[in-house]
Formats: sequence, structure tokens, C-alpha cells
Amino acid sequence: MAEIVVGGNVSSHHEDRSLGIPARRHRDRSSQQDLLGEEERSSRPPRPERGRRRQVEEEYIVEEEEFSLKYGAHHVIKLFTPVTLCAALVVASITSINYYTEKGLYLAYTPFHEKSNDPGTLAWQSLANAGSMLAVIAVMTGLLVLAYKYECMRLIYGWLFTSSLMLLFLFSYLYLSEVLKAYNLPMDYITLAIIMWNFGTMGMISIYWKSPLIMQQAYLIFISALMALIFIKFLPNWTTWVVLAVISLWDLFAVLAPFGPLRILVETAQERNEQIFPSLIYSSGMIYTIVGTATATEDTEATEATEQSRGNSRNRESRTRRGNNDEADGFSEEWSQVTRDRDRSERVRQWMEENPDQERQRQPRRTQEQQQQQVQVTEDDDDRGVKLGLGDFIFYSILVGKASSYGDWNTTLACFMAILIGLCLTLVFLALFRRALPALPISIFFGLIFYFLTSEVISPFCNVLTDQQIFI
Repeated sequence: MAEIVVGGNVSSHHEDRSLGIPARRHRDRSSQQDLLGEEERSSRPPRPERGRRRQVEEEYIVEEEEFSLKYGAHHVIKLFTPVTLCAALVVASITSINYYTEKGLYLAYTPFHEKSNDPGTLAWQSLANAGSMLAVIAVMTGLLVLAYKYECMRLIYGWLFTSSLMLLFLFSYLYLSEVLKAYNLPMDYITLAIIMWNFGTMGMISIYWKSPLIMQQAYLIFISALMALIFIKFLPNWTTWVVLAVISLWDLFAVLAPFGPLRILVETAQERNEQIFPSLIYSSGMIYTIVGTATATEDTEATEATEQSRGNSRNRESRTRRGNNDEADGFSEEWSQVTRDRDRSERVRQWMEENPDQERQRQPRRTQEQQQQQVQVTEDDDDRGVKLGLGDFIFYSILVGKASSYGDWNTTLACFMAILIGLCLTLVFLALFRRALPALPISIFFGLIFYFLTSEVISPFCNVLTDQQIFI
């Protein structure tokens, strides 16, 4: 799932207020001076509202073009790279390690193991397994959303922390042991334990605390590939294809329906201005913010800012009372703001001339604050990157890995290209609608169509051409 939050335009509100002022002055006038002023204003040419509106429209068009470019090719590449790496890791593991293609053990919520050759039996067993797995996923997602809605953060982080521990230590150990067996590489248990301890500990720190962005992304990609390999290993053959189709429909409902659990989760996080859990989301930008340290100078500035804000609030109230009278006398809020800015600049200039020593002391501090603001702006720009759920990585990799398990590279490449095409279309719709969209349906359905067409039509056709020695 990917999300984009776009700010609104505030200028229309001020235009409505400014358009409503002449009518109110017309009702409230009570003196001959107001009548004469009204006649003089009526003889003046009207304000160029059309020019202002045209300027606002042009600025909006420029903003739209910049937005389309920003969330166009740049973020397509940022998402193509991790999806490609995750799928390549799964395909390489499937083709080189026999462990993940051997059947015999199955998941607890897939009770039917498809040992029959009857197509009807295989159909209803795969549908029953997919329904059982979908029910488990729906219940777990609902529990996660309820826990987040009622702010049971300790429960959520304990759950996610335990899952990450199992993936980074237990399942990573099983994966590494199978790799060593497949390539016949010797390693003692002490070295293996040290490697797994460092790998798992750094993964937990990278995901749940701080690390370079590329390290965090690498761990999330590895976790997604590991989960895809586990599903390929422990799911029956036809159940895997049915699960992909059913999960795509579930993703469509969960993200777009008004009462969908993933939509509720995203909207709740946006209302609280919080990041969704880092172990569930792959972000193309930073997902943590800079934590600054407080110094004595900053404490002093905070105290001065607090007192100044109290004085400003009292002045703002008095200015509001004066502003209503000014508007009745023909002085708009815009004119008052320009006057206040001019007075403030004049007072600042006079203070700088009278206190040159204090100004020199404040100059290094101001430079440091500007540098901190630039760093924070950079972090905010990184944070606006497109986000994709790890579930999308997992099911993309399941599709490509399952296709590669049959040994047909034409089918594997066709499924991979279908996923990339679907991801491009999803990003196009994301730029158009500017809201959280499901990333699975288009890519998975394209992948399923490409898989069956390639495996049943294109590959047999290519084999016949090869046998007949016909080259096109």
C-alpha cells in the first residue's frame, strides 16, 4: 500500500472574506462621510479578480506538474529496485535450494493437502484452504486495527517484536543452514552463532530504532523474501494460486471500503500524525525524525518564546477587535498585515542599531538554527516518499518464485514483467487520486493472466518451434 498526503489551498478562504466586506459596509454605513466614500469607491475600477484567479490557476497547474514529476519516474525507480531485489532473492533461492520446493509439511490453516488428481477435488480443496487462510488474515488484521484504535501499543509492539525476532533469528538460521548445505560449505556452530547474533541484533536495531536507510530497507527486503519462501514451502501447489487471487480481492476491500481495516488503520494514523509501524511498511524515505538535544541556550530561548507568545496572544486579541473596525472603515486585513510587517521591520532595524553587541552574539545562534531547519526540511522531503506494505513484497515474490519453481524461465520473466506493469499502473492511479491505494490487485491479476497464458500457450508454442527448428 502506498499513500500520499496533499495539502489544501488556503487562498480561496481569504478571497471569500474580501468579497464579502463591501456588502457588509453597505449595510452598516450611517454617515454622510460613508456615503461619499462609497461613491468614490464605486467610481474606481474593480479589483482584478480575474487576474488573481488566473494566477492561482497557473500556480496550481505548475504544482500539479511538479507533483506528477515527483511521484512519477523517480518513485517508480525507487519501488522497482526493492521489488526486483526481493523477487531475485526468492528466485535464486528456489532454483538453488531444493528445500523450498519439497512438499511434505503444510501450514496448520491449510487442512487439505491436494493429494488427489481429480480437478474438481483439487478445486474445492484449494478454495477451502484459501478461505481458511483468508479468515486467519482477516482476524489478525482486525485485531491489529482494534489494538491500534484503542492505543494498545505495548501489545502491538510486543507482537511485532516477537515476529521479527523469529524471522531474524530462527528462520534466518534455517535459511543459512540450507544455503550451506546446498553449496556444501563447512562452518562450525560457534561461528554460525556469532553471525546469527550480529545479523539478528542489527536487524532489530535497524527496523525498530535507527540505522542508515539502505540498511533498514535491506533488512525489510530480506524479511519479505524469507516470508515468501516460507509460504512457497508450506502451501499446496494449487492453493498458492487461489490464495494470490483471494488476497488481491481482500486487499481491494481492506483499503478502499469505508469500513476496511487497512483504511481505518491509515486514517487513524493520519489523524494522530503518526507513522505506521516500521516493520510493516517499506518506505522510500526516512521513517524516523531527528531527535535534537536540549541545551541551556535553547531552554532560555524557549522561555523567551513562551513569554513572547503570551504577549502576542494579547496583542492579537486587541488587533482582532481593531481589525473589525478597520474593515468597516475600508482598510482590509491584507492592508493591515502589510502595515504591521513594515512596523515590525522598522522596530527590528532600530533595535539592531541600538544593540550591536547582542546582535553579534545572536548571529551564530541564528546560523545554527537555519542549518537545523535545512536538515529538518531534508528529512521531511525524504519522509514524503512512497510507502509500500511488506505484504505486497511478499505476494509479489510468491508469484514470481512459484512460477520459477517449475523451471520455465519464460513464465518467470512474464510474471515479473506483469508485476512491474501493474505497479506502474498503481502509481499512476496513486498520482491521480492522491489517496492510499491497494498495490496487489492490478499486479497480481496481471501476473496470474501472464502465468497461465505463458505456461499453457506461449511456452508450448516455443517448444514446438524449437522441435521443428523453425526460427522467427
